[in-house]
Amino acid sequence: MNEQNTYQITVILEPQNKTCHMVRPRSVIQLLNRLNLKPNQVLVIRNGGLLTPDREILPGDTITLRSVVSSG
Repeated sequence: MNEQNTYQITVILEPQNKTCHMVRPRSVIQLLNRLNLKPNQVLVIRNGGLLTPDREILPGDTITLRSVVSSG
């Protein structure tokens, strides 16, 4: 793995089933801000566990953002 990849993460958007790679943000809230998302719009998942907005994102992480659909 080269040095640039060390600072990247993989983001999987569901249900769109899109994958993108980006320079690692330091926290979940920074990731959401980059993608113009609010914490109540998506579930943020790493290794099967939910992450809160204050959690750190680690180099090489694969993060799944699963849309939350609310029906009234």
